[in-house]
Amino acid sequence: MTKKYSFLWEQKTWPEIEAYLKKVDTVILPCGSIEQHGPHLPVDTDFFDAKYMALQVADMCEEPKPLVIPTIPYGVSYHHESFKGTLSVTNDALSRFVYDIGMGLAKNGVKKIIILNGHGDNAPTLNYAAQMINRDAKIFVCVDTGETSDVDLYKLTETPNDIHAGEIETSTSLAIRPDMVQMDKAVNETMKFGSKFLDYDYERGVSWYVDTLRISKSGVMGDATKATVEKGEQMWNLMVKNMARFVESIKNTPLEDLYQKRY
Repeated sequence: MTKKYSFLWEQKTWPEIEAYLKKVDTVILPCGSIEQHGPHLPVDTDFFDAKYMALQVADMCEEPKPLVIPTIPYGVSYHHESFKGTLSVTNDALSRFVYDIGMGLAKNGVKKIIILNGHGDNAPTLNYAAQMINRDAKIFVCVDTGETSDVDLYKLTETPNDIHAGEIETSTSLAIRPDMVQMDKAVNETMKFGSKFLDYDYERGVSWYVDTLRISKSGVMGDATKATVEKGEQMWNLMVKNMARFVESIKNTPLEDLYQKRY
């Protein structure tokens, strides 16, 4: 039987939501993508992981737990469209959709929205939407695209520039749904670029964009062959613990004090 959670927005009646929002004003909005993840992982990896992460994080939080709303499945994935199975939406479409959801949450009385982004290339769009919600609704909105854990994740990996369907994502998939991983098809597409500043795991690196097919024949960016269940379990424990700590700090701080703590 699937575990029943007490914090799922979609499973509550309107009076239950009204009562819950009197206890907690924080909502987690997960956002993923439907896109190629190499020859060995399903195209729903980012969607599934974002939803799973949101549930685990909220479940780890203290009562009253933050509400979790349904996960957005589609993302900005045009750079993967050379590979079948990818379903991309435009930056404009995603930002407008997230904006509308955010404004709807604000009308319900939500004061803090934490957007949990499961697909890195959604980040510019989600940050733009967060700005617009903040501007128009005057509430707190932030985006976590791994910032609470990436620095720690890279310490657990052997592969440089491991950002898509490689050691990290294959390990995390092995840990929670091994039946969806075809390790016999896993490949090593470790990347090395012409400038250190283009490295995805370099702390001084810049954001840049490229059609995936130009840098990877398989769609993998990293080394999927180095993935293990044990690494995946460590990664999930780390990510959930770190983000739950962050969400707790936001949830338990009055809105006016989030911006500047008064002593």
